[in-house]
Amino acid sequence: MDYKKTNAPLTTVTRDMIAMAEQTGNVYETVCIIGKRANQISQDLKKELEKKLQEFASTDNLEEVSENREQIEISRFYEKLPKSTLLATQEYLEHKLYFSNPLKQRDNLDD
Repeated sequence: MDYKKTNAPLTTVTRDMIAMAEQTGNVYETVCIIGKRANQISQDLKKELEKKLQEFASTDNLEEVSENREQIEISRFYEKLPKSTLLATQEYLEHKLYFSNPLKQRDNLDD
């Protein structure tokens, strides 16, 4: 997913947890799903940032000043992105997440 083109808010937004929990029927399960997705997003963004910054790992002293500016611009761009929890919540609200509860599926098979 392209996190740069998301319509997630940049700041914290108050949400109606009861309405959000309608998909799962359980507030805690909803929070767990969003939390796990937020961790995945965070890891993806971290890997992407590290990959871009590795280009600057070996530098000569003369080029260091111009490359530092590029590094700073890349870092600032990633800092301005919405936090991973906001991205995950937006994906959840837009029904873009697939999730399942193995315990509920097993209970349905037992019936």
